[in-house]
Formats: sequence, structure tokens, C-alpha cells
Amino acid sequence: MRKSIIAGNWKMYKTINEAIDLANGLKRELFKLNFSSVDVVLCPGYCALSEVAEVLNETDIGLGAQDVYWQDEGAFTGEVSPVMLKDAGCQYVIIGHSERRQFFGETNQTVNKKIRASLKHGLTPIVCVGENLQEREAGQTFNLIKNHLQGSFEGLGAEALLKTVIAYEPVWAIGTGKTATPDEAQEVHQYIRQLLKEMYDEETAGQIRIQYGGSVKPENIAELIGKPDVDGALVGGASLKVDSFSAIVIKASEVVK
Repeated sequence: MRKSIIAGNWKMYKTINEAIDLANGLKRELFKLNFSSVDVVLCPGYCALSEVAEVLNETDIGLGAQDVYWQDEGAFTGEVSPVMLKDAGCQYVIIGHSERRQFFGETNQTVNKKIRASLKHGLTPIVCVGENLQEREAGQTFNLIKNHLQGSFEGLGAEALLKTVIAYEPVWAIGTGKTATPDEAQEVHQYIRQLLKEMYDEETAGQIRIQYGGSVKPENIAELIGKPDVDGALVGGASLKVDSFSAIVIKASEVVK
């Protein structure tokens, strides 16, 4: 049985002090949570990673970064290595987010390099795939997902895949208030799992966790992850407030499939 995973992507929000306050608030609200039913990950900006790690010390809440470079060190001004992320206290890292693809030139090839580098240093990659509105309206959703998955995991075996989390993020639903219906989300998640079965095998495909990301709210989380192939959520805007993110996590922990 796959354990749900709820990750909060704070994007380029929160100063260090604001991040500490948010992490402390979530720590208080989730103190009595049954973490046997759900994994929780917070992904603040680079500047706040170490401070948030201190807040989360001796809790069951994981820490993740929002991106990573594929070299351990070197003359790569502005980049952050997996070694640095581990040193800051990270266990997870988001890779290939749609905003990285849209604004910063991320490709399947760079995603592949980042996955390899992250796994080398014991970080769990949260690998994002998803289509924009134009691609969806053109009926290209499945082709785009296939391109992302095959390119991102090229040359990686089942053992590597099992150490990752996949996040399906319909770009048209990110920050727009629009959300794929639970049935629409399930349709794509089911396709992803079937594709992974073809790329690897049925057992591997059945174990991989697939999150949904796109205007996730307390009001829709239970119905979303109640679907058989939806194993959690990558939460954006709603992760920036204690009440909304803690409500998402608590409601997700109560869903029994």
C-alpha cells in the first residue's frame, strides 16, 4: 500500500523569519498527526533551508529544496549542489517543476542529470511532469507526459525510480484557482502508472507514488487523493498559510483507500 505524501512548495515566498514562523506554526498544528498514514515535506527557499531544518529537528516532517544543480561543486555561479542541500538538512528536492521549464530553460536532459545527482547523495527527487493549457486543449496531454517521463528517466533503472516521487502538475491549474476534477486527475495518474509499467514492470509501477499538483485546497484534497492512483499532493499557494496547509495534511491523513 502506497503512503500518501503531501509536499508544500513555498516558491519565492517567505523571508527567513517568515519561514521560521510558518514552520513553527505547522509543527504545532501537526504535532499530534499520525505520520504512519502520510509523509509531510516542506520546501522553503534556499536561504531558509538551514533555519527550517532546525525547526523541524526531531519531528517527522521532511525538508526539501525547490531545485538542485547536478555537479557536486565547481565554478557554477548561483547554483546549489546536492551536497549543499544535504548539509542544509534536506531529504527531498523538487526537480523539473513547470516554472523551471517555462522560465529557466529546464529540459528532460537537465532533469535526468539532476535526478542522478540527487539519488547519488541520498536525496529523494520529486519529479514534475505536466501539460499547459494549449497542450491540453490540443489533446497532447498523454504525449507530453510520455515525453517528460521517458526523457527524465532515460537510462535509470527500476531501483532508481523507486527512490523518487512523481508529481503530475497540470500547468493550467497552477495558481489559477482551476483544478482538474478528481476524475481528470485520476485519468492522468492512471496513464502515468500504466506508462511506468511499460517502461519498467508492474510491481515497480504499483509502488511509485504519484502526487497531484494544481490549486490543491482543503476543500478538494480528500476527494483527489481518494482516487486509486493519486498518492498525495504538491501544494503551492495553500502551503503558505498554517491553517490551509495543516488542514490539507490532516484531511489527507484521514483518507483510507
